[in-house]
Amino acid sequence: AVPGGVETVDAGGRWVTPGIVAGFTRMGIVEVDGVDETADSGAKTSPFHAAIDIAPAVNSSTSSIPLNRAEGVTRAIVAPDNAGSIFAGMGAVIDLGADRSPVTRPRAFQFMEYGADGGRAAGGSRPAALAMFRNALAQVDDVVRDPRHYADQGKDALLTRADAAALVPVTTGQMPLLVHVERASDMLALIDLKRDFPAVKMVFVGAAEGWLVAPQLAAAQIPVIASALTDLPNSFDQLGSTQSNVGRMKAAGVRVGLGMINDNEARQARLEKQYAGNLVALTKLPGATGLDWNAAFAAITSVPAEAIGMGDEIGSLKAGRRGDVVIWDGDPLELGTSVAAVYIDGVKQPLRTRQDALRDRYMV
Repeated sequence: AVPGGVETVDAGGRWVTPGIVAGFTRMGIVEVDGVDETADSGAKTSPFHAAIDIAPAVNSSTSSIPLNRAEGVTRAIVAPDNAGSIFAGMGAVIDLGADRSPVTRPRAFQFMEYGADGGRAAGGSRPAALAMFRNALAQVDDVVRDPRHYADQGKDALLTRADAAALVPVTTGQMPLLVHVERASDMLALIDLKRDFPAVKMVFVGAAEGWLVAPQLAAAQIPVIASALTDLPNSFDQLGSTQSNVGRMKAAGVRVGLGMINDNEARQARLEKQYAGNLVALTKLPGATGLDWNAAFAAITSVPAEAIGMGDEIGSLKAGRRGDVVIWDGDPLELGTSVAAVYIDGVKQPLRTRQDALRDRYMV
């Protein structure tokens, strides 16, 4: 029974769903890419890397938050950008509510760059990045076993004390490690490394060539947050890109959610519902592999939430979950559908955006 004093809403036969969980964004930490003072995603000259915590920099007043909220996005996974190391720092999960407390979970995960970009950050090659990664995990394992060991390493320590401390939850399995990796061979290298560090909970982000190693990903039980429709060889890491990537991985048993890392606009998470709809449409194309409706909607709600260990809080409508609810005037995966109401933590949210204000001011 509904407790007394609780507001009830008659949706009038409209669609009611959990709010969209944006699987990978830079929302709240970047306003304008070309203006440094509005961007807190990376720190090129910082002596710290893994220890960087982006949560204090999340700006609840950034214009992208109300815009995405008005399109049904209620939570976002916000990641830093690497600069000077394969480790970028600790990302956060935020809500898109109209208040001054946007951070749902600070230090929700560690983000790492592998592949070509990770190789450059490690000194110029993938083997260097892999050696840096393996050394960091081994060094932190030593610290976990005996905290005094760090002081004994002297010049052999390749991590600052703060970075080593930040990686302890990763090596013990308490914090997920999101790894940006696109090439199939790079994924296999990371899967192989994981055998030596089984407690590390990896989540692959991007994974444009994931379909080529989908059985191995499924066997290793590594979730993926992929871009939905990457089908062009934008880099040598993505030569095997195909729009069927997500569908093929899902068919092989991989848990796949959607994010924006390979898309030009990492703050337009509202487009994820369109991309999920495109994956449903792919099922109607001869030779293509997409997702059915339920799997496509899960890819923008429950799967990203589960990938970062928050499936018991967000991404679904179940007892005990946070009250993130969206009412739509039609199928949320169709372009013509609009949002009728958004609730975050059970609180009804305003849907007015800066674009609405500009329209009202200047339209004559």
